[in-house]
Amino acid sequence: MASAPRHPPSRPLEPWTPDSWRAKPQSQQPAYGDPAAVRRATAALAELPPLVTSFEVERLRSLLAEAQTGARFVLQGGDCAERIEDCKAGPIAQRLKILLQMSLVLTHGLGKPVVRIGRFAGQYAKPRSQAFETRLLDGHEQTLPSYFGDLVNRQPFTAADREPDPKRLLEGYYHAALTLNFVRALVEGGFTDWQQLDRWDLAFLGAAALSPQRKAEYESTKAALAHSLEAGQLARWEDHTQGWQNHFYASHEGLHLEYEQALTRNVPHRRGNYCLSTHLPWIGDRTRSLSGAHVEFFRGIRNPVGVKLGPSATPAEVRSLAEILNPSDEPGKLVFVSRLGAGQVAAHLPTWLEATGDRRILWICDPMHGNTTLSADGFKTRSFDAIIDEFERTREVHERFGRPLGGLHCEVTATDVTECTGGSEGPGEANLRERYETACDPRLNYQQSLELAFRLAHDRRASLTPPA
Repeated sequence: MASAPRHPPSRPLEPWTPDSWRAKPQSQQPAYGDPAAVRRATAALAELPPLVTSFEVERLRSLLAEAQTGARFVLQGGDCAERIEDCKAGPIAQRLKILLQMSLVLTHGLGKPVVRIGRFAGQYAKPRSQAFETRLLDGHEQTLPSYFGDLVNRQPFTAADREPDPKRLLEGYYHAALTLNFVRALVEGGFTDWQQLDRWDLAFLGAAALSPQRKAEYESTKAALAHSLEAGQLARWEDHTQGWQNHFYASHEGLHLEYEQALTRNVPHRRGNYCLSTHLPWIGDRTRSLSGAHVEFFRGIRNPVGVKLGPSATPAEVRSLAEILNPSDEPGKLVFVSRLGAGQVAAHLPTWLEATGDRRILWICDPMHGNTTLSADGFKTRSFDAIIDEFERTREVHERFGRPLGGLHCEVTATDVTECTGGSEGPGEANLRERYETACDPRLNYQQSLELAFRLAHDRRASLTPPA
């Protein structure tokens, strides 16, 4: 006999279908000029093979359920916005490499397995604060649609490039498939160059700006990590049946609902619908309206679903999101990603934890989006110190409430960009223009990304308790 749900829904939910979102208020959806072309593109998508499988989705759900209890830690990272032009072997391998290296450091430092989830193979759509953008060209103002990511339009500021194009839905699908295919080949084929510490670029260890105490901490972490690798000690944190590096999952913001619906399928011998565009879709802070189309669509799929929570989210809204998106309180189903800014953590996070009580939620910290500022020259940037500060403040709140902080969500790249300031070798504001290459938001570069992992690994006061 089935047991009663831990948290019965406070109100009955309306029947769900893959297209019931169309009757709800829609935000951040492209304004296409040719609806018939959209229908042709989505019909073609619906006939193509899925990008991921239900078996992979269910495997990830089981890992996230363990992370909810503190037995695992999640590292979710990658580019702010993928570009189709970067679907090449080199950039894909480099993005995978930095995530693997960061996860290895965190596995050693936290004493528990790390679930690796990339922000790629589908991160082609981006929300915008304004639907249109105005620039001064040749002395005249010109207003065009904003760049909503390569799934919708192109970045150059011309009328032809900025026009939303339904054919880009298929281009995004094909390039996501190519990316996933190459990632799977790399991890299943033994992509192991990251196992050798002498092949890592750890120049930040010798930076002049590094304090003697911090340098000693980093060197100690490096030495202990090298010893663990040589002794094979990290293997005990992973499954015995597969190498620890062989689990890798994809995620993206589920922004474009036509695209997500077209890749949602019934799977033989499984109940419900799976959104097979990715393993873990998330709802952004701009699209998490309780009555909106995004919450309506993602409440009905079997995938684990993430939600970004910014300072405007009230405790009542957060609790309602948990009830709507996971009404049966299933383990591994719901991920809340706090993105508050270092100075806002104390004012909001405790009220969210109180409002959600003992519901099964994986809490992850995104210490980047809430700490975005403008430099004097007008560049969007983020401070390395503010990123560290927000994560530490978030961890402290979780410790106080006895609720595991289950992961880190970050925007990183394996190249030497100058987009975020700080870190032992990071650029200052005056250096931002040197290699500011992002398509949208500033990312930590390779050195900053590794240093972030080293800092978090050294902090033994993490709220998670290593498994016995």
